[in-house]
Amino acid sequence: MGPASHSDLGGFLERTLAFGRARPVFARGRDERGCLACGGERGRSRSVRLVPDLVERVDAWQRRHRVVGIPIAVVYKFFDDQGGYLASVITYYAFIAIFPLMLIGSSVLGFVLQGHPTLQREILTSALAQFPIVGDQLGRPGGLQGSASAVVVGSVTALYGVIGLGQAAHNAINACWAIPRNARLNPIVSRLRSLVWIVGAGLALVLIAVVTSLGSHLDVLGRNVGSEVHWAALLLSVLVNAYVLALMMRLSTPQDERLRDVLPGAALIAVLWQLLQLLGGVYVEHVIKKANEMNAVFALVLGLVALIYIATVMAMIGLEVNVVLFKRLYPRALLTPFTDAVQLTPADERVYREYAQAQRHKGFEQIDVSFGDRSQT
Repeated sequence: MGPASHSDLGGFLERTLAFGRARPVFARGRDERGCLACGGERGRSRSVRLVPDLVERVDAWQRRHRVVGIPIAVVYKFFDDQGGYLASVITYYAFIAIFPLMLIGSSVLGFVLQGHPTLQREILTSALAQFPIVGDQLGRPGGLQGSASAVVVGSVTALYGVIGLGQAAHNAINACWAIPRNARLNPIVSRLRSLVWIVGAGLALVLIAVVTSLGSHLDVLGRNVGSEVHWAALLLSVLVNAYVLALMMRLSTPQDERLRDVLPGAALIAVLWQLLQLLGGVYVEHVIKKANEMNAVFALVLGLVALIYIATVMAMIGLEVNVVLFKRLYPRALLTPFTDAVQLTPADERVYREYAQAQRHKGFEQIDVSFGDRSQT
């Protein structure tokens, strides 16, 4: 590609990305710059302005309508807080904690319930019903065979995962609520609190597991019910799960919110979790059950990781919903994640101010945030 080609390409990009700015007039003869050329130039200018004008109208519309502005603000807050990265860290520690705990539980049951294979199968099936992807695989009677050394190694690994899971969860909560670093717990107290919080969260998840399983499988009660009762049970399970999740979020939130302030995010998580149950069932039916023994192992591990990650992302989104609504971090400028040439909203300024102040390491450290002239950007 020669110099002339580079020049042509640069001129094309300049004309395409200028967004209505004045473009250079190439050297022409005086007889070539007539009214026809001026009309063509004005037509091209109008076409270039069409895209930014459309964006401005869409931006103004979403600022006026909360039903659109709030979801956009939640999505922007999720990416501003690096929600995908935080969810990945939580998934890592959750996998390390959950998988050894499942194996330990099956091994302990194997020691305690030796000689009762039917009872072993029933207990494992009911305990793992909340995990649709792994329930059918780990619920086999062979999964109850273990050794003392496996229990010890699994316990140490699970303890590492549980502490890391609590720390990762608290870090995600602090990041979403923009808690200053000096206002967070010290490393020792935070790890002790993580253990207590994980125990409480585990009990809450057991309750959610029981409620969700009963709502989805009423036939375990030995009764044939109609579709109306089935849907009513599902709705009741979602409501109970939402209330339990709201209690968990209220206890783990470092702000002074009331229970109703965290209910929107908890309700969203409960609904998404119910949908995830259906997705997990489809995965088991069409992937794991049709895979051979070798592929089923990979499908099991990948399915567990995917299940944890999706559930964590759902929890992060629910948390961001509560933050956005409680602090009124909406509406946001439509193009604020993409460019500096944008008119910030008051919500944008509050968000960016909190991001800067969240990096305060000492109580006597002062962080002042101001915004310059936007017309110079």
